[in-house]
Amino acid sequence: MKGNIYIYILVMAAVTYLIRALPLTLLNKEIKNRYIKSFLYYVPYATLAAMTFPVILFSTSSTISAILGFATALLLAYKGKSLITVAICACAVVFVVERLIVLFNF
Repeated sequence: MKGNIYIYILVMAAVTYLIRALPLTLLNKEIKNRYIKSFLYYVPYATLAAMTFPVILFSTSSTISAILGFATALLLAYKGKSLITVAICACAVVFVVERLIVLFNF
């Protein structure tokens, strides 16, 4: 597929701009429907979860270590720990489990 790279960049920029600008121009009034507001409130979280969860499961060499790291992160986040604490502890659990798997040849 040969072509001018600048055309591709221009088309991508135009599409990105339109996706962001059209709602601003078409929706002049505040959205009052509580169901639509609720839906739009949770869309970023659902999208982030849908993009992140598969990566969590397949980012390590073992699914077991990924699940244990994820469970650790969920538990610590549920208990209200800071983001850095959650991330460090989840990474530490994955590291230890990976070392144990290598050590015991699972």
